[in-house]
Amino acid sequence: MIDPLSVDWPSARRTSYLVEQTFRYEYPAPIRDLTHRLVVIPPERFGDQQRLEHRLDVGAGDARIEDRQDRFGNLVFQVFAPRIDSCVEFTARVQVERHAGEPHRLADGWLREGYLLEPTRLTLPDARIRRAARQLTASTPWGLELAEKAMEWVYQSITYQDGVTGVRTTAAEALAIGRGVCQDYAHLMLALCRACKLPGRYVSGHLVGEGGTHAWVEVVLPARDGTGEAIAYTFDPTHACRGGLNYVTIAVGGDYSDVAPTSGSYVAPVRGRLTTRKRVSLMSLEYAG
Repeated sequence: MIDPLSVDWPSARRTSYLVEQTFRYEYPAPIRDLTHRLVVIPPERFGDQQRLEHRLDVGAGDARIEDRQDRFGNLVFQVFAPRIDSCVEFTARVQVERHAGEPHRLADGWLREGYLLEPTRLTLPDARIRRAARQLTASTPWGLELAEKAMEWVYQSITYQDGVTGVRTTAAEALAIGRGVCQDYAHLMLALCRACKLPGRYVSGHLVGEGGTHAWVEVVLPARDGTGEAIAYTFDPTHACRGGLNYVTIAVGGDYSDVAPTSGSYVAPVRGRLTTRKRVSLMSLEYAG
């Protein structure tokens, strides 16, 4: 394994990673009729990222597992178990490879579903966000330059702090608080971009060298070759930078609610307790010649 802190990321041309992630739920009494949703394995291809192998283990002997592709192209697993006595554990293992210099192209018809421009409950702009959008669009050309300015505005508008927001916090609420975590930065940038008529989507994945799951934004702009296709550009407003090969994508959507790594329901009079573990290992690296 290679230490990510020692890597000259701008000079890297190929990387491969092993991502291992565990979610363990413990219950003080038996539960029944567990229905669980997991979005922890990336699709086979995502831009320059290729999934080489994957495995999902469920620590419940009588569980039934189904997988499907959602409308965003994400790989979604559904787990069903009639009874869990005390605990259930989900372990995902995936190996991916990334190559520099390959733009992430979306096929013709990329705007057809509309979610790239439609505000969601978590990205609905308030008066302050709409005002910022008017100011930015009045002074900056539409496109990549406007996306850069939107990212900078978000980075300057809130301070990173864990524990003050949650997965249901909206972009406007995080802005009013002035603090938040990566999902809040991503939601705020999406709210601003969509108010500026810049198509964008929420991305969930891993930033190599960081502890938890990370979130960032892709701004989707028409390709200039007349094919009708588009190119997705990565922006990380939490760090005010463009994404590189040290980002591993798991899923995309309109906001966090579309790509939550783990969620579900069960029947019981008590609540469970969740513990998680994650490790992203850089397995191989090549630099540009």
